[in-house]
Amino acid sequence: MALKTKHLVSGYRVPGEPISLDEMKTFLWGAATRLRGQIDAAGYKEYIFPLLFFKRISDVYDEQYNGFLREGGEEYAGMQVEDLAIKIPQGAHWDDVREVTENVGQRLVEAFIAIEQANPGEEVDGRVVGGLEGIFGPKDGWTNKSKMPDSIITSLIEDFSRYDLSLESCPADEMGQAYEYLVGKFADDAGNTAQEFYTNRTVVTLMAEILQPKPDESIYDPTCGSGGMLIKCLNYLRDKGQPWQGVKVFGQEINALTASIARMNLYLNGVEEFSIVREDTLAHPAFVDGSRLRKFDIVLANPPYSIKQWNRDAFAHDYWGRNMFGTPPQGRADYAFIQHIIASMDEKTGRCAILLPHGVLFRDEESEIRKSLVQSDLVDCVIGLGPNLFYNSPMEACIIICNRNKPVERKQRILMINAISDVTRRNGESFLTDQHIAKIAICYHQSAEQDGFCRLVSINELAEKNYNLNISLYAYAKQFSEESVLSLSDSITEWSDLHCSVMDSFKTMLDTLSE
Repeated sequence: MALKTKHLVSGYRVPGEPISLDEMKTFLWGAATRLRGQIDAAGYKEYIFPLLFFKRISDVYDEQYNGFLREGGEEYAGMQVEDLAIKIPQGAHWDDVREVTENVGQRLVEAFIAIEQANPGEEVDGRVVGGLEGIFGPKDGWTNKSKMPDSIITSLIEDFSRYDLSLESCPADEMGQAYEYLVGKFADDAGNTAQEFYTNRTVVTLMAEILQPKPDESIYDPTCGSGGMLIKCLNYLRDKGQPWQGVKVFGQEINALTASIARMNLYLNGVEEFSIVREDTLAHPAFVDGSRLRKFDIVLANPPYSIKQWNRDAFAHDYWGRNMFGTPPQGRADYAFIQHIIASMDEKTGRCAILLPHGVLFRDEESEIRKSLVQSDLVDCVIGLGPNLFYNSPMEACIIICNRNKPVERKQRILMINAISDVTRRNGESFLTDQHIAKIAICYHQSAEQDGFCRLVSINELAEKNYNLNISLYAYAKQFSEESVLSLSDSITEWSDLHCSVMDSFKTMLDTLSE
């Protein structure tokens, strides 16, 4: 096999020529916009992510092959590539597909299948680690010529062919950032479908700062979406210069395409040892040890909120014992996910962060489950966040932190942090700034009480309020910055939540008077 070279014609990059992050972002989104009018925006990810991954692994393969070729010749290079982390079988390289002019979608699917089959995962400790089986996601769309004619696929292939996506041109951290940018752009463009695979990354950064993962710990996300939470935990270690390669990464995701996107995301961020399973977490938890759920050091998640279509009867008699605090109502599965997460925490080191809608803190229909949860003394902290941090939803969010090994000062107490005003909205997007994240994280780690922002609340006091966890009952934010001024629709949403809180307090008062 000769030294692999690229087409060096006008408009095409020289191999190894660096690509700036901004240029990468512009190129990727420009490729996606070719699909406008051809398919719905929600479907962009089904085509762009597989092409990006295919081009990346082909260019990295060439880069490694050429290095071996220079080092020891053709025979030596041929032997060495057999041991690469990702193998490209004969006839399944990007350049092989690029040469095709008819039935391009079918040829692309054949290459995808060949690569998946050539890269099986390995079974380690009862789990499949790595491997590319199914990573390119559903393949039917590529061969549907009314949806994706040869001309569109060929144009996309040429768009990607203009750039060398080798490690030299685009290092793993830059590729990871570009990928995350694309995930966010697809979320913006796809509207309400985005929540299935994207969580506000500034909130995820806060969750990682709270949990502070350590080298060699295990991290699990039972509703992992595109894998952003798992990657943020690894980036927490990377950014602090700590070893991250030994961290064991696990995820489960019900949507097949989204699970594939998560696996691509991890690979493109330089992570090779992970296990992402496509399955319904409530119905079929994927990570088990015999008759018990597998335990993890860190669990973090943004579960689908208030889903109504789930098997409540099965959960009421759960084989895995995940209904330790009770069975949630059919119309809201939030506490089913919460209990699954708690059941998955290691008995000594386990800690979790769960992003949820604010209603889980005070809704009447879940009061008995919430009471049992609070009495277990596993809840370490409740953080109230501002509105619009859920994608395309004005509702307020909260983060529930649980810990198997709570600090002494928080035994039989819960730290309440009211950060509803600590949110910035710019260009139609709400996010936490670095200052917001630092303020909340410092308050959590130091258990420092601040008037109107952060307060330790005893379980006895919570009992007096019927275990209502609405943060405004305990730490009412008195100061508002100009950034926290809300629009009319956001103000109505906030009023609705406060109204629920007042009604709960009124009910508590009536119950007390009737005793």
